[in-house]
Amino acid sequence: MEFPILTTIIILPFLGSVFILLSRSQSSNRSSIYVSIFTSISNFFLVLFLWYIFDNKSTDFQFIEESDWISGLIKFKLGVDGISILFIVLTAFITPICIISCINSVKERVKEFLIAILILETFMIGVFCSLDLVVFYLFFEAGLIPMFLIIGIWGGPKRVYAAFKFFLFTLLGSVLMLVAIIAIYWITGTTDVVEIYQIKISKDYQYLLWLAFFSSFAVKMPMWPVHTWLPDAHVEAPTAGSVILAAILLKMAGYGFLRFSIPMFPVASEFFTPLIFTLSVVAIIYTSLVALVQEDMKKLIAYSSVAHMGFVTLGIFTLTKQGIEGGIFQMISHGLISAALFLCVGVLYDRVHSRLITSYGGVVNYLPRFSLIFIIFVLGGLGLPGTSGFLGEFLVLVGAFQKNELVAILASIGVVLGAAYMLWLAKRVIFGEIANDKIRKLKDLNILETLMLTILAIFTIFFGFYPQPLIDTMSSSVNNLILNYQMDLVYHLTTSK
Repeated sequence: MEFPILTTIIILPFLGSVFILLSRSQSSNRSSIYVSIFTSISNFFLVLFLWYIFDNKSTDFQFIEESDWISGLIKFKLGVDGISILFIVLTAFITPICIISCINSVKERVKEFLIAILILETFMIGVFCSLDLVVFYLFFEAGLIPMFLIIGIWGGPKRVYAAFKFFLFTLLGSVLMLVAIIAIYWITGTTDVVEIYQIKISKDYQYLLWLAFFSSFAVKMPMWPVHTWLPDAHVEAPTAGSVILAAILLKMAGYGFLRFSIPMFPVASEFFTPLIFTLSVVAIIYTSLVALVQEDMKKLIAYSSVAHMGFVTLGIFTLTKQGIEGGIFQMISHGLISAALFLCVGVLYDRVHSRLITSYGGVVNYLPRFSLIFIIFVLGGLGLPGTSGFLGEFLVLVGAFQKNELVAILASIGVVLGAAYMLWLAKRVIFGEIANDKIRKLKDLNILETLMLTILAIFTIFFGFYPQPLIDTMSSSVNNLILNYQMDLVYHLTTSK
């Protein structure tokens, strides 16, 4: 029997959380931090090993683990392909950074906070490994609980409102997906994703099923106009919560489109592509304009996230190789850059206790190391060539031009607006006149902060110049997705005549 590596990387963070829960150490907070860092880093190296032994050339799911869960009904089935493994690596990479970041920012109930983070990691990795609709749904929804607690307990003054808004928006969207999963079982007799790919669901059902899945993914992404929960959640969430929310939780929806919506409902995906293009372009332009007028740094970055996710949905539904690869690359890149930007805001907030842009100015004079790193991420966020942010947007726009020139031109406006709000943010915070006397007394980044942000900066620049490791990993799976999609379309067109 082969070593169950996927089950291990899912369970390991959970075991770490149980160990922290049961520990009776006198220095409870410190030992909990050590255990959680050790657990998350161990899991990261295990995931790196998984990536190392992964076969890039294969189009099949690999490392499949399968066992009966509810006899004759649901199988606990796990597996990864070139798309899902990248999100698993991102999750395992971001989690230890979140844990390290909370050393300075979380002062109360540290033990419980770390438990919530580790359990959340279990659920997030479970989402990307699942090859059964019911198992995916359980992991997908279970992630709401620790995130709800992270925002609701350790958040800002309006944390209860933000937590409930986040919970209700995402839960209501997902109820329809649950109905759709039940309908799929009724139609096909299985919830096994690989088997459903082969069965080819009748196009009579596809439109409604696609809309049901879309309702969940659109809220989670979030797409315009159901994006309003995200700025509220980000503003009130602690730094680590914002990092996980932006870097990983938003990506579950993009992954859902790639794993379920497109391969299972190809006819409906083709039919609703103009809707996706419209919503994506509106999200890119509208939320970029809203970001321009924000006074809260977190809100600005939150609205920029909605705009960047607009590029993702646009790229995915071009259903071209460049577009889909660009969408996936944009998700990974945004995971690094947005995580770093929220960490930078967290650094300033821990020192000044304000997120308002007007509270800053002239930071470069007293925090030169911080300013340099912040500027790198600002340039990454606006998509400067040489950063990972550029390649994702470029590939998406190339894919969009192949499909619809007007959509691509309108989306390009978002790139210009992105540069406007990011540079405007940097000018007011880093440069200019000092608006607050507290700035003069600030200390530059400590060792831990420097380490976290430097690692993220290195990868942002590295993938900007050398994207090949990511492209090579996803290429075969993307080609297979497009090929199967086109074959399914032809099949449905020929059978309907």
